[in-house]
Amino acid sequence: MSNAAAQVPADHLMGVYNRAPVAFDRGRGVRLYTDDGAEYLDCMAGIATCGLGHAHPRLVEAVKRQAEKLWHVSNVFRIKEQEALAKRLTDASFADVAFFTNSGAEALECALKTARRYHWSNGQPERIDIIGFDGSFHGRTYATINAAGNPSYVEGFGPRLPGYVQVQFGDHEALKAAIASPTTAAVLLEPVQGEGGARAVPDHCLRGLRELCTEHGVLLIFDEVQCGLGRTGKLFAHEWAGEAQPDIMALAKALGNGFPVGACLATAEAAKGMTTGVHGSTYGGNPFAMAVALEAFDELSKPETLANVREVAGYFTQQLEGLKARCPDVIVDIRGRGLLIGIKLVPNNRNFMVWARDEKLLIAGGGDNCVRLLPPLIITQDEAHEAIEKIERACETARREMQKAAPQ
Repeated sequence: MSNAAAQVPADHLMGVYNRAPVAFDRGRGVRLYTDDGAEYLDCMAGIATCGLGHAHPRLVEAVKRQAEKLWHVSNVFRIKEQEALAKRLTDASFADVAFFTNSGAEALECALKTARRYHWSNGQPERIDIIGFDGSFHGRTYATINAAGNPSYVEGFGPRLPGYVQVQFGDHEALKAAIASPTTAAVLLEPVQGEGGARAVPDHCLRGLRELCTEHGVLLIFDEVQCGLGRTGKLFAHEWAGEAQPDIMALAKALGNGFPVGACLATAEAAKGMTTGVHGSTYGGNPFAMAVALEAFDELSKPETLANVREVAGYFTQQLEGLKARCPDVIVDIRGRGLLIGIKLVPNNRNFMVWARDEKLLIAGGGDNCVRLLPPLIITQDEAHEAIEKIERACETARREMQKAAPQ
C-alpha cells in the first residue's frame, strides 16, 4: 500500500461524483423543492428516469399498496407480477421473452451474455465480438464500459476485455466490414445517444443496419435505457424507423420512474441459449419492483402520454431553433429526438448547467459539449415555455461571461 495518507471526505462518501451544491427535499410533477422551499423546474428528471415526474399519484399508491403486501421472495418461485409485466412488454414490442434486472447496466449485461450464448448454442463459440460506437454509454459495469470503450471510463481498470470493437459513429464502411467478420456476435447501438451528445441515428441507417445484421447472422441489440419508453414520442425509439426491430433490447430508467428496475427483452430465437442456471439476479423482478413498473408502463404507454411528448417536443424544437438564431454566439446546434434534446454550445457545457441552475432550471450534461433537456414526459407546453425563458436567460449570462473572458 502507498505511504501517502488518504483524505477522508467529510460526507464519508466515495468521491466518484462531482455533486452540485444543492439537495432536494421533495418533488411534485416537474418541480423539485429544497428543504428551504426553493423551487426548481426539473428538465433533467433524474437523467431521463422520472418519466412521469415526481410523486405521481398512481405510483405512490402502488408503492403503498405493495409495501403492505410483499416486498421480496426469490426467483426460485413464480412471481405473478413479473409474468404480467413480461406479457405487457412483449405484447407491445418485437420480443417474446423478458429478464428483469435492477438497472440499465444489468439489462445490458444480460443482453451481451444473451448474444454470445446464442452463437455458442449454434456451435459457433468464436463469435464473441460486440460492435459498439464512439460516444456510446451503456453503464458502469466492467462489460458495459468495455462495450462503450470511452477511454475515461476504462482507464485504470486493468486490461481491456476481449471481444469489444468500436467503430466511428457514421463510418458505414468500417461498420460493414466489422459486421462481416466471422467472429462478430452482435451490434450494440443506442438509437438516440444520450451521453454522447443526443445524436439520433437516422431512420434509414437503422433499417440498413437491421438488413446487414440479418444478412450476416449477427444479432442487433438496441440500448433504449434512456431513449425508450416514450422518450422520443413513440413507445420505443426504433419504432420511428419502421422495420428495424432488434433481436435484443435493454430498458430501464423510466420503467421504474426512479425505482430501480431494468429489463432485457429478446426474441425466443435470440434467447434460446439462456437456459436454466446460466444467468440470474437476486433482486431483479421482485414483487415490489414489478408493482411499480406495471403502473409506470401502463402510464408511459398511454396514447395520450406519447401524444404529449410529440406535441411538447415540437414546441421545444421550434423555440430552441429560434433561440439558436438569436444567440448564435452561444448555441451551435439543436439535436436529438422527442424529449431527448441536445443543445450544442460555444461556452463550456458544465458552466452552462450552473447558469441554468442559477435560473432554477435543472438540465443534464452530455458529450460533444452539449447539455440535454430530459424533462418528465408529462411536461406541459406552458412548463416548456418557462424552461425556454430560463434557458434564454442562461444564454444571456453565458454571453456576458464570454465577453468578460475575451481578450481586450
